[in-house]
Amino acid sequence: MKNLFLSICAAAVLASCGSMTSASASKVGKSQPSLANTKWTLADNVKGKVPTLNIEGERVNGNAGCNSYFGTAKLDASTGSFSASQIGSTKMMCDNISVEKNFLDMMAKANKYVISGNTLELYQDNLLLLKFNKSE
Repeated sequence: MKNLFLSICAAAVLASCGSMTSASASKVGKSQPSLANTKWTLADNVKGKVPTLNIEGERVNGNAGCNSYFGTAKLDASTGSFSASQIGSTKMMCDNISVEKNFLDMMAKANKYVISGNTLELYQDNLLLLKFNKSE
C-alpha cells in the first residue's frame, strides 16, 4: 500500500512538471515583476496541507505540505532569475512526506520565474517545476 501511495505521488509530481506553454516560453529569462513581499499557494492539488511560498526581501519561507520551511532567496526581476538556497525545515513526520520532499527538491532546482497576472511559475531552465496562485 505504501509503495502504491509513493508511486501515485511520484506520478502526480512528474505529471505536474511539463514543458512550457507557448505563452510562457516568450517570458522565461526576461524581465518580470518583482517578487519582493509576495505570498503564493501551490496551484496543484496535493494530499494534505497545500504548500505555500512567502518571499520577504532575501528570505523565503512557508509550509511545504507538513513542515514549515525557510531559506534565502536571490531574485533578479530584470532577468527573471530565482534561486532558493540554504533551505531548512522543521522535522515533523507526516503521511504526505514524499510530497513535501518533492516540493522542497523542486524549490531548490528552480532558477527562473514567470509571473502572469496572479500566477507564479518556477522553472529549471525551460522545464516548468511549480505553479502557484497569489495569496492574500
